[in-house]
Amino acid sequence: MIIDGYAPSQMIEDLRKYQAELEIQNKALRYSQQEAEGASERFATLFSNVPLALMVVDEEGLVLASNAMALRLFQPLESDAPLNFLLPFVDAEHADEVAVAFSSAKQEGTSEVNEVAFLAGSRGSFTGDLHIARIENPLDELAHFICAVIDQGPLLTQRHALQESAAVLRQRNEDLLLSENRMAAIINSSLDAILCIDEKQCITVFNPAATALFECPADQAFGAQLGHFLPDVELALSAGNVPAQAMLGEFTATTLLGKQIYVEISVSLERRLRTRAPLRLPDTDPADRRGEQSAHGAVTTIFARDLTAKKMAEAQRTALETQLRESQKMQAMGTMAGGIAHDFNNILSAILGNVDLAKQDTPADSPSLTSLYEIDKAGRRARDLVRQILTFSRNEPPKRTPIQLAEVVQETARLVKVALPPAVELRMEVPEQCDSVLADATQVEQALLNLCTNALLAIGQNKGSVTIELSSTDINLPFSDRFGLAPGRYVTLRVRDTGGGMSQETMQRIFEPFFTTRQVGQGTGLGLSVVHGIMQTHQGAIDVQSTLGQGSVFTLYFPATSQLPVAAAEPEVVQEVRGRGRHVMYVDDDQALVFLVARVLTRKGFAVTTFTDPHEAQAALQAQPEAFDLLVTDYNMPGYSGVDLLRHAKAIRPDLPVALASGYVTPEIEQRALQEGANALIYKPNDVNELCETVQRLISQNDAPH
Repeated sequence: MIIDGYAPSQMIEDLRKYQAELEIQNKALRYSQQEAEGASERFATLFSNVPLALMVVDEEGLVLASNAMALRLFQPLESDAPLNFLLPFVDAEHADEVAVAFSSAKQEGTSEVNEVAFLAGSRGSFTGDLHIARIENPLDELAHFICAVIDQGPLLTQRHALQESAAVLRQRNEDLLLSENRMAAIINSSLDAILCIDEKQCITVFNPAATALFECPADQAFGAQLGHFLPDVELALSAGNVPAQAMLGEFTATTLLGKQIYVEISVSLERRLRTRAPLRLPDTDPADRRGEQSAHGAVTTIFARDLTAKKMAEAQRTALETQLRESQKMQAMGTMAGGIAHDFNNILSAILGNVDLAKQDTPADSPSLTSLYEIDKAGRRARDLVRQILTFSRNEPPKRTPIQLAEVVQETARLVKVALPPAVELRMEVPEQCDSVLADATQVEQALLNLCTNALLAIGQNKGSVTIELSSTDINLPFSDRFGLAPGRYVTLRVRDTGGGMSQETMQRIFEPFFTTRQVGQGTGLGLSVVHGIMQTHQGAIDVQSTLGQGSVFTLYFPATSQLPVAAAEPEVVQEVRGRGRHVMYVDDDQALVFLVARVLTRKGFAVTTFTDPHEAQAALQAQPEAFDLLVTDYNMPGYSGVDLLRHAKAIRPDLPVALASGYVTPEIEQRALQEGANALIYKPNDVNELCETVQRLISQNDAPH
């Protein structure tokens, strides 16, 4: 049967196929339902057990679902308020921020807010990050969101601890930087040179004081070896026996220019167990690095103190000590000379006086007269020697007057020519006009004569020349300091010879008394000492330049003066001495001299009473004060001074002329004698005629009407 052109059998077959398809679809639907139910169960399990606070919240803030973690955070106790709406559990300070986050999540799908303060019921509050994600909700017009709250409490504690640690670290870094800046300021401002070296003794620190001391810029010193400047210190440090803190003492250092200086070194050694690895090239041999690691990053700080000023002060002190010893030696020699002069002058006076009397008593044709003249000549040389000793020993200023040294030079040249050997030529370079000087002509002549005599002895029997030069010059600093002279105008008197010269050792001793390189009988060693003493008393200086085999040059410096020379006074006419019976008392502790004076004055017509004991002389004068016309007494007598006898004599008879005689007369002695009333000072030894003339002059002055 066919129904509407569709066979029943075909219909049944189609129905069966359709039923089979329905069964297949039902089966798939049941499987999908089972899978959906499983996914829902898995989501519910995950939602409930995930270790995050999860909530499903609509856009009104209604909490549709929340897991156990959310309940523990927001409702830790059953008595706490239920978690129905999220916003009441947000702190008021963050409510607006959370509302804005929900609005943003609705528009963009996701949003988050960090460190939100939430209320947690009885627990108080906690801080967490809120993450919001919109979920599809086709059955409701309100938007639904899944919210995750992550508790940041433990992380915040760690974060705060890290922040505090970072703050402490920053403070320590600032303190370290401040300390480094302070240390750098100390190093840079230190007056001592400070150097730091690494384990290879390469310089890493070089302060400004080191730059000045070693005359080396810092950029050239960095990386240089310590031995370039302090080789001995480098050797001491390399030996390895230097303690961590040590004063090494004085060392010789070398500047960049090679100049030798003296420094005082102290060191400070620091051994660092952990050091930052130095920057190296990739192909550095590991074997080389092993040696450096064993040094543990040793850093050595070297303090170098400049001893230049100290050494100069020590040298100056040594020079001053040497000068002091020389001064003490000179003073001792002066004291000895003063003591010798008293006795020796008495002996010379007796010798010369008796020789003069013997010449008067000897006929002109007598052979012995020649011997007497030789004795007289030897005695006068001895007298000149004593005068040289006294000139050397006396420190009193000479009686200086304005003079022209040209006249002194011409006079001395005449004396030198007498003793000039045939092979030696005397040359003169004396200008017509030269500055005047304040000087004692006799002492200048003596100094020049001594220099010329030494020049002749230096030439000896060889052929040569002696040149005397006179000139004027200006002396300024620092040349004036070399001789201890004030800057100004000076007259120079120079004696140049072509003799054998002197060594440096000899030049250092030529001004010592009695030092001589001559053979016995050729010199006493007092010539240059006398010259030195004369220049000191004239406020001048002496300079010596000499080379072995090339001769010597002695230069005398006299301060120039604007004063004009004074014309010499006409000498008084010496009248013949006639005592005419005038009575002279002569007192001296030397018996020979007393005997001589008595003979001399008696021959001249004087009545003489002599005493060797001043006490007896005082008693005789006390007994007969008017019996004597003149008193002549020695200044130095054992246990009794001539000034004491002078004082007593003036007390007994104030108008009695008194003369003091001595071979050692200083300005102090002369001033004291004149203050006590002495009428004259007689220097011993002197000629007998000079003694007689002084005696007659004093008596004549006393006889003159007042």
